[in-house]
Amino acid sequence: MEVAYGSGDGDENASAKVSGQDASMGAIFEQKYRPWEGKLGPRWIRNYAIFRHHVYGIFTSKGHRQYHAFVRLSIVVIFLGALTPIAMLFLSSLFGGTEDELARMWGVNRYNLWGQVLGYFPRNLCFWPLLTAMVVGGMISDDRKNGTSAIYFSRPVTRTDYTIMKFVSVAVILGFVIIFSYVAYYTAAIVFRGEGWAYLVDTLPLFIAGLFCGILLVFTYTSIGLALSSISQSRFFSAIAFLSVIYGTKLVALLVDAQFDSSILYILSPYDCLAHIGQYLLGIELNYDHPLSLSIVSILLMNTISIGILTTRVSSLEVTRE
Repeated sequence: MEVAYGSGDGDENASAKVSGQDASMGAIFEQKYRPWEGKLGPRWIRNYAIFRHHVYGIFTSKGHRQYHAFVRLSIVVIFLGALTPIAMLFLSSLFGGTEDELARMWGVNRYNLWGQVLGYFPRNLCFWPLLTAMVVGGMISDDRKNGTSAIYFSRPVTRTDYTIMKFVSVAVILGFVIIFSYVAYYTAAIVFRGEGWAYLVDTLPLFIAGLFCGILLVFTYTSIGLALSSISQSRFFSAIAFLSVIYGTKLVALLVDAQFDSSILYILSPYDCLAHIGQYLLGIELNYDHPLSLSIVSILLMNTISIGILTTRVSSLEVTRE
């Protein structure tokens, strides 16, 4: 800079050399930008990198998303808690005298298959909402806060791929705990009791109905959680907002039902809409007075609005830090 803008006190005789070691007063470095002419990886590789970053972070932090140790421990506790009926099935297979009573209590039937996915306590009161809140907390809000969306979109990653892979990452984590525990329970009940093909054929429709309820629950909680994560820059706000939606709507509808003997406000509760549909599919006596069609329409609207908010907010992410 002194060579270029000297005051004239001897600077008229100074000179600068490009990248030279013998420059009199300064050196101007020549920098050339060359386009990368390598071959890009296929689209699925780039999408898998997003998926791996979030899912593998639960098991290892090296090169992946940083999950707090408390979050990892909580996920393990929830997963083990979801598998506790399998231990009771094992005990029921050991005691011959009380086998029938324990089998009726813990074996495969409509109510137990219902309880494995949509049972209010402890699963939908403690397990599934807390699991979703911990997973979706910083899924998109961290990108918005830290500007890491610039890393994604400066590469050949479209916003559609970004949204889909974020959705798939959360759904896989939730599905591993919810769906896996459900399938493991059904399989263990058949194996421990040594049931044959006839039993399998009789209970398979119930199992498929419960499986559909579990998939619908995972999809709904994922869409709502990501929508809330996309509108904030704080993982704490996203987690608390999701818990507020699940618990708040349930509590308000419960109070209105107790006071006015009307279940219509349950259509605002994601859990109760899912429970209403699940009770119908599994052939359980319905606990709601309003028509089933209202719960179905409510679930469709919740998912549509949540996905709409998610895509809109992702489209507002720029290739620069916000």
